[in-house]
Amino acid sequence: MSPAVHAAAPGAGRPPAEDAGGPPVVLLHALPFDASMWDGTARELRARGHRVVAADQPGFGAAPPAQGPPSLDAVADTLAAELDRQGIAAAVLAGCSLGGYTAMAFLRRHPHRVRGLALLAARGTADTAQAAEQRRRFADAVLDDEARERLVAATTPSLLGATTRGRRPDLLGRVTRLALAAPPQSVAWTQRAVAARPDSTAVLRAAAVPALVAIGDEDELVSPDEARLTAAALPQGRLAILPGVGHLAPLEAPRETARLLAGLLARAGKAGAGAW
Repeated sequence: MSPAVHAAAPGAGRPPAEDAGGPPVVLLHALPFDASMWDGTARELRARGHRVVAADQPGFGAAPPAQGPPSLDAVADTLAAELDRQGIAAAVLAGCSLGGYTAMAFLRRHPHRVRGLALLAARGTADTAQAAEQRRRFADAVLDDEARERLVAATTPSLLGATTRGRRPDLLGRVTRLALAAPPQSVAWTQRAVAARPDSTAVLRAAAVPALVAIGDEDELVSPDEARLTAAALPQGRLAILPGVGHLAPLEAPRETARLLAGLLARAGKAGAGAW
């Protein structure tokens, strides 16, 4: 059940030389994609000298499907085991949408391993009863071979901002193809896991680490007001609002996303100087 990882990690089992100045950054993807959605941002961060680990979450990319009842706690524990395998004791976590919810589950279960936190297009609260039911209905529908293509066509455009849809129809086509190619069973399992997640506000309030909350001003799924509440819950939280960006900043604005994460990594490096 270990996630597949794409890492610039010279020297298997030990941190590379650049880790001496700060922790690695772990990039966690949105649903229903895989770690490749971070490729542009990861290149920018590696060019700045950061160690980057981009993980396929269970059931996506090269990672085997999850087992057992749907639970983001299980996903977080799988990630912890993968970091153990790579010899990474602590890291900055950066998650987009689903990835943000996985990061919060990891923070809840392994707080001592989190040296910084970036939440992109993710809210700190649990789903309302209505939103959770909508996710469960989506999970049921995505398993229906006859309904899946229509469902993806109807829902995928909302993942991108209006500016992106207008200026980059190629990206909309790519995102739609990726959504259609995602394993239906994994999409359904993960939707149910996200629907079942608890409120993370108290966990965020206890997180005394450098933190960033980023939201596109054209995000149709998470509002800037929700992002402000999430940032306010974090003792060291900073809010960034990305103009002309929707729900998928690593795909829509990879360089700006890398710039924001580089700033967070600099803060985390200063906060933990000598601890790595």
